[in-house]
Amino acid sequence: MAVKRISRLAPLARNLRRNFLAGLVIVTPIAATILIMKWLFDAIDGILEPVVELIFGRPVAGIGFAAIVILIYLAGLVAANVMGRRFIQFGESLVVRVPMAREIYNTTKQVVNSLMLPQKGGFREVVLVEFPRPGMQTVGFVTNRVVDGSGHELLNVFIPTAPNPTSGFFQIIPPENTSRTNLSVEEGMKLVISAGMVSPPVIETRTGED
Repeated sequence: MAVKRISRLAPLARNLRRNFLAGLVIVTPIAATILIMKWLFDAIDGILEPVVELIFGRPVAGIGFAAIVILIYLAGLVAANVMGRRFIQFGESLVVRVPMAREIYNTTKQVVNSLMLPQKGGFREVVLVEFPRPGMQTVGFVTNRVVDGSGHELLNVFIPTAPNPTSGFFQIIPPENTSRTNLSVEEGMKLVISAGMVSPPVIETRTGED
């Protein structure tokens, strides 16, 4: 009797575990985003609080959020004209001279461009590569094509971590060691961020050298 009861509860336990893990994958990046944004708002509130108290005579709740919204809008406004774009390019040239900042900035910019402006993103196509060991495949994004000293073509491939694609691994791989896919960059990013839950029913592949 006890054995039958356990056998009936086993599928329920598996469903509960699967749904809990699926919910964890969805909630974790959202919670991380909220915590980071809250930290950013609180930090800006702390910086602006003395000025706000001097002007209004008391703290004003939400000033950090308003400041970030205004800052983002002003950045877009500056980027919309020629002089503004030159100023931003000058700022970028300073950032990329700092070793660690260069990698963080370039990777983050590519990811944001690929999500927000897929037609202008730094990622060229989505491939499957064997990683972290033979027999296992993962999603990679081709960032560039290079040639080695022997004249053989190689692919620069960024392999993002899920569900946070701003970190990952960089590999230089021969085209024949990759499988090209029918996925767009946007579809590939959705696949990574959702940990595979948002996926097309069929992923067509062909050898990278085709």
